[in-house]
Amino acid sequence: MGGLAKGLAIIEAFDLRHPQLTVSGAAAATGISPAAARRCLLTLEELGYLSYDGKYFRPTPRMMRLSASYANTSSLPALAQPCLVAVRDELDESASLAVLEDGHALFIARAEATRIVSAGVRVGARLPAYASSTGRVMLASLPPQELEDYLRTCHPRPTTANTPTTIAEIRARIQSAHDEEFAVTEEELEPGVLTVAVPVRDNLGRVHAAMSVSTSTARASLDVVREKFLPVIRREAARLGRML
Repeated sequence: MGGLAKGLAIIEAFDLRHPQLTVSGAAAATGISPAAARRCLLTLEELGYLSYDGKYFRPTPRMMRLSASYANTSSLPALAQPCLVAVRDELDESASLAVLEDGHALFIARAEATRIVSAGVRVGARLPAYASSTGRVMLASLPPQELEDYLRTCHPRPTTANTPTTIAEIRARIQSAHDEEFAVTEEELEPGVLTVAVPVRDNLGRVHAAMSVSTSTARASLDVVREKFLPVIRREAARLGRML
């Protein structure tokens, strides 16, 4: 079972910033020895989950089976899809649903706007909670001690000039998300991308997920995001919450 744990850690090491890994890169990302990383990578290649060109390992389409196991057994993505489609069709922008998982916003459903170049992420992607609008509205719902535990272990890394890099900045933005019941980001993870997110609450007030809309700074301003986008995702997040 230790080998399984290492293999799963290798799988999780692939993300938007690491679409391909060498043996040494996989070992560094997971904290396991290069020899163990190599065995895991070669086993995953043999099983068809990775391809290998002699230097880099890359995920294959078979990897989709792993995420499909969750998508096909959880009601949340299925319930959310009509709500996300309604947001997309009304705003002509991509809408997403994310859950909080291990300090990250994990995207589990999405309605993609049809564009040559689209802003945002894909289903299965993870973003650091401290720098994403979805992450902040979910962090804002945590009990105080859980939030403090998260902040104590948070190690922010800038990816743009707007990324918050101190715990004081992150705490202030989470508090703002708590007070206003929404969060916005402007080019904090990726240049040219604006997002707004709201919590999805059930009838008991418990936060299950966050719904967001992403757009480009070339198409909208922060004022437009707040005034036009926010009411739409609040309406659809409330509709989804009533179904939970």
